[in-house]
Amino acid sequence: MIANICDKLNINVTYTFRNIEANHLITYNSFIKHNIQGRWIKMKKIISVRWGNTSQDYENLNITKQIKPWEDGIRTSGEIGTYEWWYFDSHLNDGSTLVIIFLTKPYITPELPLTPQVTFTLDRPDGTHISKIAKFKPNELKASKEITDVLIGKNIFAGNQKHYDIHIEIDEIVADIKLDNTIPAWRPSSGYMYFGDNDENYFAWLPSTPEGKVSGEIIINGKSEKVLGTGYHDHNWGNIGMGQLMHHWYWGRAKIGEYTNVSSYIYAREEYGYHRFPIFMLAKDGEILVDNPKYLTYTEKDETIDEVTGKPYHKYIIYDYNDGNVHYTVTYKCENIIVQQKYIDELPKEQQEAAQKAGFDSAYLRFTGKVVLERYEDNKILETIESPALWEEMYFGRSIFNQEYK
Repeated sequence: MIANICDKLNINVTYTFRNIEANHLITYNSFIKHNIQGRWIKMKKIISVRWGNTSQDYENLNITKQIKPWEDGIRTSGEIGTYEWWYFDSHLNDGSTLVIIFLTKPYITPELPLTPQVTFTLDRPDGTHISKIAKFKPNELKASKEITDVLIGKNIFAGNQKHYDIHIEIDEIVADIKLDNTIPAWRPSSGYMYFGDNDENYFAWLPSTPEGKVSGEIIINGKSEKVLGTGYHDHNWGNIGMGQLMHHWYWGRAKIGEYTNVSSYIYAREEYGYHRFPIFMLAKDGEILVDNPKYLTYTEKDETIDEVTGKPYHKYIIYDYNDGNVHYTVTYKCENIIVQQKYIDELPKEQQEAAQKAGFDSAYLRFTGKVVLERYEDNKILETIESPALWEEMYFGRSIFNQEYK
C-alpha cells in the first residue's frame, strides 16, 4: 500500500518492513507527509547501521578471523568522545558473583577527557553487596597496544587471551584473581557495529575469554578468603557515546553443564530504526558449536517495570537457535535484580537538574536467576540442563514497551 501511494507522489522510498497498519518501522530516504485513510503520517529517514562483516571491513581493521593478542590491548586514545573498558565477571563456587571493570572513563560520559576508573562488585548468596569505585588521574593509566597490560594506579589487568591476572587495591579490599581460558577468544564477525551512512560511528566488542577457570584470593578488612569458580572477560570500545547509538540491550553469559553460552540482543536508537543486533554463541568442551545469528529467533516474555529505575525488563528472554542441523534453546529466567542503577545519580548534583530537563534517563539492571538449555532432535527435547546465571540490561533511551517498537 505504502509503495503504491509513494509511487503516485513520485517519492523515492526504500521500505524494509510491513505496513503502518501493522505498526512496523519502515525505512525512508526523505522526510515526507502524506495522507493514508485520512491520517497524516510523517515518514522519517532511518540512518544506516550494520555489522562490520565484509572482507573490506576486516582489511580496514587489519584483522582476520584469527584473533590476535594485540586486539585486547588498548584501542583508543582516551580523547574526548571515546571510551574503553576491560570487564571481568565470575560465578564463584560459594554462590557469590564478582564483577571487576577497568575503564578509561565512565562509559556514560565519553565527552570527558581521560578519567580512569576501577570498579569492584561482590554479591554474596546471603544478600551482602559490596561495591567500590576508585577514580584516578589521567597519568595513572598506562596500557599497552600490543597485549592486555592495563595499569590504573596499583590495579592491574594483564593477560594474553589464554591467561589473565587481575590485581585490585581499593580501600579495604585487596584481590588477586587468575583467569585461564577454557574456550578460545571469540567475536561476532569483526566485533564492530557501524552506525551512520558513512560508518562514521562504531561500537566494538571482543569477548577475549568466553569462559575460563577462576582462582585467587580476596582480602576484605584484613580477612582473607580463597575463591574458585568460572569466569568471563570481554573488552569494549567506541568513538561516540553508546546512548547516542543504542536504545537498550540485554547481555548474558552462562556456564550450563558442559555448555557455555554468550548471548546478547541489542536495539539501536529510533533514528536507526530500532535496528536489532542478535548475538549468540554456544560452546561445549572448549569448542564453539554455533554462532551464526541468522539462525536465531529471539523472544521476550513477561514484561514488567523495575520500581527503582522505572525501566521495563522481561522475566524471560529466550534464544532459539535452529540451523536445520542442530537446534538449541537457551532461556534466562529472572529471579532477582541485584543492581538497580540510575546513571543520573552518578552525575554531580549541579548537573542533575540540567540532565533531567534534557531527558537523561539511562539506567542499568543486573539480574541473577536460572538459565535453561534444551537440545532438540526432530522437534523432541533430548537434553535439558539448568544452571545459575548472571545477565544485564543496559537501558539508554526513554522507557518504551514492546508494542511501541515491535
